[in-house]
Amino acid sequence: MWIPMMAAAAQHDRVVLSPRRLQQHQQQQHTPSPDRDRHGQRTYLHMVPILPPPPAGPAINDSQDTIISDRLQDTSFQYASAAPSVISGNAFTTPSKIPNSINKLNLIQSHSNKWGSSRKVHERSTGPDWFETKMANAKMEKKRSSKCFWSSSFVVDPTTHFHYKWLMLVTVTILYNLVFVIGRGVFWELNNAMPTIWWILDYASDGIYVVDTLVHAHEGFLDQGLMVRNSHKLRENYFSTSKWKSDFLSLLPTDLAYLWWPSGSCSADVLPCPVIVRANRLLRVPRMLEFFDRTETKTGYPNVFRICKVVFAILILIHWNSCLYFAISYVIGFGSDNWVYNLQGARNSSLSRQYIYCFYWSTLTLTTIGETPQPENELEHVFVVADFLAGVLIFATIVGNIGSMISNMNVARVEFQNRMDGVKQYMAFRRVSKELEARVIRWFAYTWANKQALDEERVLAALPDKLKAEIAIHVHLDTLKKVEIFQDCEPGLLEELVLKLRLQVFSPGDYICRKGDVGKEMYIVKRGILSVVADDQKTEIATLSAGSVFGEVSVLEIAGNKTGNRRTANVRSLGYSDLFCLSKRDLWETLRDYPEARHSLMQRGCQLLRKDRLLDEDAFLQAQTQNETINEAVSRLDTTMKDVTTRLSNLVTEYYNQNVKLNEKITELEEQIRVVKYHSITDSKYEDQQGSNVENDSTSSSSQSTVFGTYATRRSFNVPKNSWARRRRKLKST
Repeated sequence: MWIPMMAAAAQHDRVVLSPRRLQQHQQQQHTPSPDRDRHGQRTYLHMVPILPPPPAGPAINDSQDTIISDRLQDTSFQYASAAPSVISGNAFTTPSKIPNSINKLNLIQSHSNKWGSSRKVHERSTGPDWFETKMANAKMEKKRSSKCFWSSSFVVDPTTHFHYKWLMLVTVTILYNLVFVIGRGVFWELNNAMPTIWWILDYASDGIYVVDTLVHAHEGFLDQGLMVRNSHKLRENYFSTSKWKSDFLSLLPTDLAYLWWPSGSCSADVLPCPVIVRANRLLRVPRMLEFFDRTETKTGYPNVFRICKVVFAILILIHWNSCLYFAISYVIGFGSDNWVYNLQGARNSSLSRQYIYCFYWSTLTLTTIGETPQPENELEHVFVVADFLAGVLIFATIVGNIGSMISNMNVARVEFQNRMDGVKQYMAFRRVSKELEARVIRWFAYTWANKQALDEERVLAALPDKLKAEIAIHVHLDTLKKVEIFQDCEPGLLEELVLKLRLQVFSPGDYICRKGDVGKEMYIVKRGILSVVADDQKTEIATLSAGSVFGEVSVLEIAGNKTGNRRTANVRSLGYSDLFCLSKRDLWETLRDYPEARHSLMQRGCQLLRKDRLLDEDAFLQAQTQNETINEAVSRLDTTMKDVTTRLSNLVTEYYNQNVKLNEKITELEEQIRVVKYHSITDSKYEDQQGSNVENDSTSSSSQSTVFGTYATRRSFNVPKNSWARRRRKLKST
């Protein structure tokens, strides 16, 4: 029974032990502690798998007794390099040195214990791979970060509808603080009117701010086009910007200043009111602007929303300015001059009178419209000058933006009008008849009324091809499926065809096609009524309505069509009609990539022609035979190329094998030549030695010495007796 032992330096190093030493290892292996030897050291011999014994053969010599590599093959056992004297190729050389080998193994494991190795020697590190760590899914991240509430909180996708609704709620809260924190801080009657309701609204808004901070800290963001949902990365991204500063400052409990305020309430003699300490809640305004940006991209009327946003900004600015005017009137003294607000009289002391007058004064001052009382002291002059500058700068910018917005709202109308005016001028220059000119004008009016004046190509030019295809599928796919020849076609073909459809608008009395015209397009009726008339232009044969299709067979160019791919009837529009057009060129460019769909469409077209008895079977079969001959030629050429490739591969393989055999033969001949040279040299030396012995020794004693010399010479060359003749005969036969 044989057992290999793994050295600590390399996983694949093995030691072959004799049967006598095997029993000693087994006794050490079955100690009371399976992982400790009798000296208390950790052992690894019990972890070595028992291999089958080697095949029977000659006795193991010194070179075969040990199979040890002097190279460290496993990079995970770096500690072995620290003891090169312990691990070497001569560690276990002969069976007589087995005890030393065991001692060296124990020494290695003791070194590993000293160096803090906590894993088994023959095991590799099973740490997590860097790629798996980087691409871990959300479930693993959640499990890893479940130790604290901050890490295990939810992740909000900013593209969802829930996030938009949440921003709307936060915006309402910010608007409440924008309007009432400043208003209640100045107008004492507003602050004292309903203190309980104000207290509930204030702390309800604070609660929304706290929740919004958590939502803001856990909003996902895009990194290389992917939504990041890792809580740790979300927090890093949140604290790497200035967003957390405004969120933190807006949550400071400045309401504690109520405890040190001179009076619990405010009046005409005590201003401002304590609620003014909540002004830090206005630092959350960026969240409101974020909601405005999201709404502007989501709404279908962005220009109207921009105008409303500008009007809202003007109203907030006037509101703040009116509050500031009332506060300056308090500082100067109510009724001290004609410029400040006068509280004298019951009419002027009411809240509605105070706010409306201040709002009116602020509007006149900022818009520089109307007459206002002249300031009389330095503070009044400074405030009025600041208001005038703000009105000139801010309102000029606002009015300019409003003007550009209003003009942008009419861009499509102005462009359409310019295009129609250009057509009118052209018709007047070319002296077009009044009747035709009226028809053209009516066509323009119809397209504008039905919102068909836009250039779809230019409008969708900014979109990628994938989104263009999705929009076209949503708009035209149901219409295209109504075509009989396109039913049950593969989706890829239909997706490409919908991109080729073009909308055409026909006026009353316009002919879509006439009998005998070459069919270059097929038409799908989207809206309107068409009439199929006879050659006399009066007799109505049939009527086509929305969903009808005509001209689909002519674009297929089926061989054997008796009509020669020409129109067989006159089609006229009774009123304004909207038709989708698919040209023959676009159809065949698409079918080039779909050979199976092309064959299917041809078969369906033939069925339609057979149904109407318009297919020449002989011509169709002849064209089909020609096509099949070409296909067979291509197939035969393909088969020939495959055969040539196979033969070439076989020749290359045969050449390689012959080259290998030739090299082996040359090597064998070189060995034989080397042997012949060796034996020729040996024979010559032997003959020279024999001749010299015969000449020098003539007596019997000399004969015996000659025989002894011959035997010694043969022994010196390791040549057995009577072998020379056999070798000569073998060389001659070779």
